[in-house]
Amino acid sequence: MLVFVREVGESIVIGDDITIKLVDLRRGVVRMGVEAPRHVEVHRSEVFKRIRAQRKCEQSDGSGPERSRR
Repeated sequence: MLVFVREVGESIVIGDDITIKLVDLRRGVVRMGVEAPRHVEVHRSEVFKRIRAQRKCEQSDGSGPERSRR
């Protein structure tokens, strides 16, 4: 894992078109902003796990995958 040290207002760039910006830091809670193209799905990990489980369930019962947007 690559670990960065950033201050509020500073960013991390991934590839040519994804930027993660540290927006706020209070009482151990970090707020980040993500700028990414619309075709790139961006989710919190707990949301992604639910989406992945739902997709597996849909694939096993034969229904089509449902696309989620941010």
